[in-house]
Amino acid sequence: MNATAIRNAKTEDARRILDIYRYYVERTAISFEYVTPSLPEFIERMEGIMSRYPYLVAERDGLILGYAYAHPFVGRAAYDWSAELTIYLDQNAQKCGLGRMLYEALEERLKEMGILNLYACIGYPEKEDEYLTRNSADFHAHLGFRNVGTFRKCGYKFGHWYDMIWMEKLIGEHPDGQAPVRRPLFAILGEECYNPRIRRNIPHGNCESISFFPVGSCAAVPDWFFLVYDM
Repeated sequence: MNATAIRNAKTEDARRILDIYRYYVERTAISFEYVTPSLPEFIERMEGIMSRYPYLVAERDGLILGYAYAHPFVGRAAYDWSAELTIYLDQNAQKCGLGRMLYEALEERLKEMGILNLYACIGYPEKEDEYLTRNSADFHAHLGFRNVGTFRKCGYKFGHWYDMIWMEKLIGEHPDGQAPVRRPLFAILGEECYNPRIRRNIPHGNCESISFFPVGSCAAVPDWFFLVYDM
């Protein structure tokens, strides 16, 4: 089997990622959306997420087989250290370890940002049917998530009512003097600058020495950064 690469998503990947997602919208109750978003809308969603959180794809032989990303949990400032996760795999690429690879890579990046709590919002059937099984909940449980809440019959799709569960995984300590969450540098400079092991020049210098800025820093990297960290 050829090696699978986990990399940061790009907007150029949007059409293929949307093709993967379309199946879940139109054929399953895994997504509670009724209508597949348009490509421009989907790109806008991606850009919003990538401006703050990791958005990863699993690629083999040039073909994207799955994707996963983090996004805000609730969205208020006090929740900054928590993130909600989303993952989708090509319908023909399930049960072969891609989901674990994506989630482990995503968790690593979120830890480096200073995220402490991970959450997953999952459709859950009282009785499995052709639109929704309990596989997603089982997948998350195998990766260390636990069920922390159930909302009964809150989602209606394809003529059926479905529950929704929240699953949680704690990945860090919670001290009283908590440091702020750090913003991934690739959100500022592009994907080449995420991994400090990758030596690639960028227009103003080199990003090998540092991977993060504090959340809330200005979008443009200040000149002093390159004076201090150029190699």
